[in-house]
Amino acid sequence: MKLLYDIGLKAYQAAIALASPFHQKAKLMREGRSNQFDRMQQQLQGNTAPVAWFHCASLGEFEQGRPVIEAFREEYPGYKVVLTFFSPSGYEIRKNYAGADYIFYLPLDSHSNANRFLDIVQPKLAVFVKYEFWHYYLQALQQRAIPVLSISAIFRSDQVFFKPYGYFYRDMLRRFTHIYTQNQTSLQLLQGIGIAQASIAGDTRFDRVLQTAASVKAIPLVETFAQKQPVFMIGSSWPADIDVLLPLIQQYRQHIKFIIAPHEIHESGISQLMQQLGEGAIRFSQADAADMARYSVLVIDNIGMLSSLYSYGTYAYIGGAFGKGLHNTLEAAVFGLPLFFGPKFDKFQEARDLVRLGCAFPVQDAAGLLAAFGQVYQSPELYHRITTREKQYVQEQAGATDQIMKDIKHLLTPTA
Repeated sequence: MKLLYDIGLKAYQAAIALASPFHQKAKLMREGRSNQFDRMQQQLQGNTAPVAWFHCASLGEFEQGRPVIEAFREEYPGYKVVLTFFSPSGYEIRKNYAGADYIFYLPLDSHSNANRFLDIVQPKLAVFVKYEFWHYYLQALQQRAIPVLSISAIFRSDQVFFKPYGYFYRDMLRRFTHIYTQNQTSLQLLQGIGIAQASIAGDTRFDRVLQTAASVKAIPLVETFAQKQPVFMIGSSWPADIDVLLPLIQQYRQHIKFIIAPHEIHESGISQLMQQLGEGAIRFSQADAADMARYSVLVIDNIGMLSSLYSYGTYAYIGGAFGKGLHNTLEAAVFGLPLFFGPKFDKFQEARDLVRLGCAFPVQDAAGLLAAFGQVYQSPELYHRITTREKQYVQEQAGATDQIMKDIKHLLTPTA
C-alpha cells in the first residue's frame, strides 16, 4: 500500500508538470513550489521564536482553521505562525493573511520533503484541518515528538481508513496526537478501528461564521440595489446551478432582487451568465449607485464579499450540489436564511442537520426549486420558524475553538 501511495504522489507531481502550460491551477501549483525551500529558509532564517504550524488544503479548510489560528495568536503572542496550503485556491487568496507570519505551499509529501520542511520550520505544534492526511509528514512529526492535531475532522464509512485493505491509511490516523471530530458518527468510526485519541469538538466553522456575522461589512452599492426589497442570495454558483435557478429568477424578478456570486469569476463565465440573465442584470464592477433601482439581478464579479453579502439576504441558494459537492452553507445559515441547494449534500453534516430541521431544502431540478421556494415564500409563519430555528442551531454548535485551545495549553510547555 505504501508503494501505491508513493506511485500516486509521483504520478500526481508528473501530472501537474504536464498540465501546467495549459491549466492555470496546475501552473500556480508548480510555480508556487518552485525553489520553495530556499524561500522558506530565507524567510525563517534568524527566527528564534517558537513556531506553530497550521496546514489547510484549501480556502474552505482555512475558514475552518481560522478561528483556532486567531485564538492561538491571541493566547500565544510569543509564537510565530506558519500557515501552509496544498491548493492554489487557498494560497493565492490568503497568501497575505495577516494572522500568519509565514505562508507557503506545502511541499509535496515525501520523506525528504517532510524532514527538510520540519528542519526549517521547527514547529512546536502542528495542526491539520479537516481532510489532510500525509504519511511522511505525520511520520516525521511523530518521530520528532512534535504534537500534531487534526481539527474539524469528519469521516464516512466508505473511506479507505475503514476498508479491510486500509491499514496503511489507518496508521496515518494513529500518528495524530489527537483527532477532534465534527460529530458522533466520525468518532464511532475511529473507535471502531482502534483510534482512541479522539473526541468530539464540533466544527470550528460555526465559531468563524458567528465572528463574521458580528463584524459584517456594509456594502453601500448592495444596499442601494436591494431597495428594502426581499433579496435572494445565490452563493458559489456553477453553470449547473444557474440552469436550475433561471426559471425561478424569471418568475420572481419583478418582486425579488437577486444577487449572484459565482464560484468562479472568469470573464468567459461571467459573460455567459450575463447573456443568460438578459436585460435587468448588471455586473458589480460596472454598477452605478445612481442607476441601480432599475436592475433586478446583481452579478458579483469579484472575490471576498460573499460572507457579507449574505447579511443582505432574505433567502439563499448555495451552489455546488449539482456537481462535486455543496459549498459553505453556514455563511448564510448564521443569518437565518432559508436555504436551497442541489442533491449532493450528504457529505456535509451541517447540511444534513439543516435539512432535518426543516431549514434547508434540497432540490432535484428547476421544478423542485420553484415548488420548495414557493412554499416558503407564501408562508410568513414558516419563514419565521425557519429563521428562528436556524439561528438557534448555529449558536448551539459553537464552541469547538475553545475546547481545542484548552487542550493545546496542556500540550505546550509552561514557558510558551
